[in-house]
Amino acid sequence: MSVTVNGVEIDEQQIATETQNHPSETLSEAREEATRALVVRELLLQEARRLNFAPDPQLLAEGKRETDEDSQIRQLLDDQLDLPTADEATCRHYYDNNRQRFQSPELYEAAHIFFPADPDDSAAREEAEERAKVTIAEIQDDPARFAELARARSACPSSKDGGSLGQVTRGQTVPEFETFLDSLEEGQLCPVPVPTRFGLHVVRLDRREPGQELPFEAVKERIAEYLRERVYRRAAAQYVRILAGQADIRGFEMDGAQSPLVQ
Repeated sequence: MSVTVNGVEIDEQQIATETQNHPSETLSEAREEATRALVVRELLLQEARRLNFAPDPQLLAEGKRETDEDSQIRQLLDDQLDLPTADEATCRHYYDNNRQRFQSPELYEAAHIFFPADPDDSAAREEAEERAKVTIAEIQDDPARFAELARARSACPSSKDGGSLGQVTRGQTVPEFETFLDSLEEGQLCPVPVPTRFGLHVVRLDRREPGQELPFEAVKERIAEYLRERVYRRAAAQYVRILAGQADIRGFEMDGAQSPLVQ
């Protein structure tokens, strides 16, 4: 069955193309999300045209990456959505109730000796693991040899610095590497090779510096923008529900609201 919005058809080719932008666990879920997105776009575009919003000539002249239709929809939403501004008191209240979100990232100073091995090559993985174990044993006998062995054996560019990775923050290394860093004390050599998708690592944590709480002044603009975006999304969703409630949509079930007062 075809999908129409006030008589305008959304064809299968449009839906198939849009489906690629909505990854989901199943194809049917992706197709449903794609169809919803196209229906919403058509609702907004029709309303923009009804209210005589034309493409923004200034943006087009400046070569901005905005299509004529995107320009019309943006102007419609800017005109129709009444968004309150998050003042400093509102931002401060959000900050006080979400301080855990506003911290500088935790820092690690670490060093490693890297033995590369493809995850699908079991023989290479076994060889790399054995080399890492031997290296760990040698360092345990003489911790001062870490830099020497890194320069001689590591396949990472950090080998020239004795294996030092310098300061890294959470998210800069792969999760499995971070998991082992989290388990180590400062100055501790990991007693077992650390496996990652790239190979095996001999890892030493030199220092850990916990994240520090960021002051309100450093994050208030970020908070204001977040609150504005949150209100914008809610207002836009409600506006679309009102348009859907007034439209003739066939071939797709779309939640709608007849009254702008509905919550």
